[in-house]
Amino acid sequence: MLPDADADADTGPELPEGPAEGTGAALHALAARLFPICRSITGDGVRQSLSILREWADIRFIDVSSGMQVFDWTVPDEWNIRDAYIARAGGERVVDFRVNNLHVLNYSIPVRGRFTMAELRPRLHTLPDQPDLIPYRTSYYNPNWGFCLSQRQLDAMGDGPFDVVIDSSVAPGSLTMGEIVIPGAIEDEILVSTHVCHPSLANDNLSGLVIAAALAGRATRAPLRHTLRILFVPGTIGSITWLALNEHIVPRIRHGLVLTGLGDRGAFTYKRSRRGDAVVDRAARHVLADRHPGSGVIDFSPWGYDERQYCSPGFDLPVGRLSRSPHGEFPEYHTSADDLDFITPAALGEALAAVEAILSVADRDATYRATAPKGEPRLGKRGLYRTTAGQGGAVPDELAMLWMLNQSDGSRSTLDIADRAKLPFEAIHGAATALSGVGLLDRLPAATG
Repeated sequence: MLPDADADADTGPELPEGPAEGTGAALHALAARLFPICRSITGDGVRQSLSILREWADIRFIDVSSGMQVFDWTVPDEWNIRDAYIARAGGERVVDFRVNNLHVLNYSIPVRGRFTMAELRPRLHTLPDQPDLIPYRTSYYNPNWGFCLSQRQLDAMGDGPFDVVIDSSVAPGSLTMGEIVIPGAIEDEILVSTHVCHPSLANDNLSGLVIAAALAGRATRAPLRHTLRILFVPGTIGSITWLALNEHIVPRIRHGLVLTGLGDRGAFTYKRSRRGDAVVDRAARHVLADRHPGSGVIDFSPWGYDERQYCSPGFDLPVGRLSRSPHGEFPEYHTSADDLDFITPAALGEALAAVEAILSVADRDATYRATAPKGEPRLGKRGLYRTTAGQGGAVPDELAMLWMLNQSDGSRSTLDIADRAKLPFEAIHGAATALSGVGLLDRLPAATG
């Protein structure tokens, strides 16, 4: 029997009035504070990062003990690292974790010894085609050790011998996740998830962390209609663990987004949920087409980030993914070039606005039925139409009202109508609000499942 998600949870601090978290500059500055921290799927780096993010949002810590079975997986031992280096015999460090935490194969076991280059070479990872960059590599579930360095560093090292130290520990502890729940008017939920496990990589995924924290801070002051749940989880094992602990919550999730890679200069890319036509899929397509021309929408595949866990067939949740340049398709991906210069304040601020817009559409999408469907009702006598006729085509708000009246037969939602009318969702939503206010539309109960 797995414990409830509330078990061993830290309720977090009292929050002061939030900073100007909506600005791109503030988002970038927060990313800069987080950048030097060595994160992994477990350990002090995750907790330190979440503690900083707590300044923006009331994040509750959830600690799950090493060794717990979560579906087909087991929560691993906790990894922490204090120092690591390769040094010449005279003490000169030629590879130094303290200079760049990508230099160590993430989850390396402790090592201390003297090695020749021939002995060391199989444990050195480089990018020959990008000779100035350090790769990011991991070995979470197979005990191993190694170093990552640029090809130019390797070429200059010589034959050794070298003193090698990895001052780390892999021992029973816990996996730490962060969770924020912002109650709405209804218990049905919107889920936002972002991975917290990558070390000094700015786009993948400090961009997701800072945008999720800012989203939480803003939603706390202006809640959505749905309850908003935001997760900061280590990739794969974190989302699987959360799902295993929270199967009783899963049926309440109506819409969801995974956030990653949102700080670079590329156009937005939205990846559909496994369902392909969920409300969040259509909301993302509508918002990106309306506000961000040049953005792309791609089909679901079981490869990528945690959307593949939320969309696994046993859950099949309506969770898509929003990013910019798709993972693996930009040269900086999983290298030391994914630094603070690679992400921009403008891109971060724009991404936060896009996330809010997509969630707002999903949150407010509704289905109505016209109460006077036989012919077009008189809007003028209800104060909803201009008083002077013969001025050409309908003005936008009037056109939106006419579309709503014509299409509201109980089979189409406001998002469906906005797409068909080729009008912004805001215009259709505003029309629905106005027409409901004078009794010409009845809002139908939301569908479940």
